[in-house]
Amino acid sequence: MIEINQLSKKYKNADFFSVRNLDLKVEESEIYGLLGPNGAGKTTLISMLTSLLKPTSGTFTINGLNFRENKNELKKLIGIVPQEYALYPTLTAFENLQYFGSMYGIKGEILKKSIAEHLEIMGLSKFANKKTSTFSGGMKRRVNLIAGILHNPKVVFLDEPTVGVDVQSKNAIIDHLKLLNSQGTTIVYTSHHLNEAEFFCTHVAIIDNGEIILKGIPSELIKNQENATSLEEVFLAKTGKALRDYA
Repeated sequence: MIEINQLSKKYKNADFFSVRNLDLKVEESEIYGLLGPNGAGKTTLISMLTSLLKPTSGTFTINGLNFRENKNELKKLIGIVPQEYALYPTLTAFENLQYFGSMYGIKGEILKKSIAEHLEIMGLSKFANKKTSTFSGGMKRRVNLIAGILHNPKVVFLDEPTVGVDVQSKNAIIDHLKLLNSQGTTIVYTSHHLNEAEFFCTHVAIIDNGEIILKGIPSELIKNQENATSLEEVFLAKTGKALRDYA
């Protein structure tokens, strides 16, 4: 579904590459986790794959479409759920979703039905006509997710979709993503929640300094790392325990 070849990104005036000569393949219907310390290059990689950033070099395809030659067609295949809330605070949940759905070309009763179904699944039906500025963080995260999947994309890119939310909202988000995946949607997601990734992802890649340093099935990575009993222990063994603060 996704094939990345020697993909690199160096920001203007930067001393180092944020992503460097990265190769990766993601098969159809996988849940692929991109894991790494702060500043490792995860968000930069997703931004390139979703055409929000232009690569410095290298190439990639999604469902066989080359991003340079088929950018518009490619965008129709993907959904994006960013780390920051992509919602208009003065609009209601329904109005936000109606706006984003119309941008994907969904109209009329079909759009209204889709919004209603997703709000029901996410436990937000009774808040449909409330402004999102009044929502809790978990509620905003759930609306944020719906906005990126209304058009039934083949691939969904999620940048830390459960950061800062309550346990109930996290479970609702993960359960809905599992449902989408069971229906054939390929999921690519970043997270700092290693325990979540261990049980949610079919495959993971650990990225550090813009390069993939380890990839595979979580259970096998744990098995192959000496004295490791969790994905978090594998992660620390490969990336170290030093703080990764950056500004």
